[in-house]
Amino acid sequence: MRRRSTAVRRAALACCAALLTAGPAAAVADAAPAHSDLPAALVDALARDLKLSPQQYSQRSDDAQRLGEFEATARKTWPKSFAGVWLDQAGRPTVALAAGPDKAAARRAAESAGFTVADVASSEATLRQEKRNFDIWLATQPTEVSANISGSAIDTVHNTVAVRVDRAAGVSLPGGLDALQLITTARPTAGESVVPSGSRAAAGARPAVIGGQAYAAVAGNRAVRCSIGFNGFDRSGAIVNITAGHCDPNIPAAGTAAAPGMFSISGSAVGEPLGSFTKSVLGGQDYSIVRINAANTARFANNLVAGPPGQPPIPITGVAVPVVGMPACKSGSRTGFSCGTVSSVEQSVQVGNHQLNGSFSMNICALPGDSGGTIVSGTRALGISSASSVADYPICQIPEFIGMLTGDVPQLFAQPLNHVLSANPGLRVRTN
Repeated sequence: MRRRSTAVRRAALACCAALLTAGPAAAVADAAPAHSDLPAALVDALARDLKLSPQQYSQRSDDAQRLGEFEATARKTWPKSFAGVWLDQAGRPTVALAAGPDKAAARRAAESAGFTVADVASSEATLRQEKRNFDIWLATQPTEVSANISGSAIDTVHNTVAVRVDRAAGVSLPGGLDALQLITTARPTAGESVVPSGSRAAAGARPAVIGGQAYAAVAGNRAVRCSIGFNGFDRSGAIVNITAGHCDPNIPAAGTAAAPGMFSISGSAVGEPLGSFTKSVLGGQDYSIVRINAANTARFANNLVAGPPGQPPIPITGVAVPVVGMPACKSGSRTGFSCGTVSSVEQSVQVGNHQLNGSFSMNICALPGDSGGTIVSGTRALGISSASSVADYPICQIPEFIGMLTGDVPQLFAQPLNHVLSANPGLRVRTN
């Protein structure tokens, strides 16, 4: 795997900032307001990673959700002028508007909601068409060209389309596309293969299983170490866990008698079976639904996500829509609990041999083993860890230090949870 290359421009720190549709509003109807009395684990992480007080974090989380609701309405009501939404660096909720016959009405609505209006050149519809034109062009290119391009996104903040490339040198876009922004980043990678030790972990206490803890996905002699996702219920009321699709080592067998299993793991010692993969999607989206077996349903009957070591877990109270600029935190079994800011939403990115569409990214370091783990904003469920731009590093301190020097910060790519819920009617996240 490649090391990360230096950013084409320092502005890439906020690279590919794009906010497109985050899914039907029904998927987030149960979103609860963020609370100022956040768990101690979350308060400590906010101060350490984001330099935010609990009140600032809660306000930004709430404002991001209001922007998401406004966006869903604006896209349908003022399509010729609407150009996206974001939280700026000061946390101000911002709505972008381009010239058009419906701009005046859109401005009145945005300002009456308390949002700042940014005047831009192109509407979201125009940028979407530019991105489609790029995707059509890319599909016709030879391998030596397409292999250097790992994805694209609408950069809402800069009102352009951003293209992720492994290296900028040699990338020549045709006329009409030459104004697109090139962002140099390492190609995202995902997953951590493990070789089971052959021994079974000793039986012991049976504590609750919560988001961010480790598990092994096992299919025959193949095993992948990943992180527990959000606990929930399927449409029949059965207890399930929602984790990453690429964690399933045998996706075609999901939902069959030969389905891979979710197992507890300690070191390389695989423990007892916890459940089986009933549905796994990889390609476009990246998620799995694991049905928990009868012996372990009580252990998964909780709404908790692991916080920093020694701190109590975080209870999930609802579901959030990702918004550019919103603060959020991830919990993973490899790198633990850390917080950052959403930098891009609804982007397309190549991860290994599959495309991830509609994903969001954050300026957080994650490493193999964190896949499938939980991402939260406030106490709302936001997404599932999918891939990392720094997966070839052994520890986070190295790419984080490089990022301080170059502005080329680590990026975690994630599957929005509301997309998973929308695609699976009756699936819901546990909130008690």
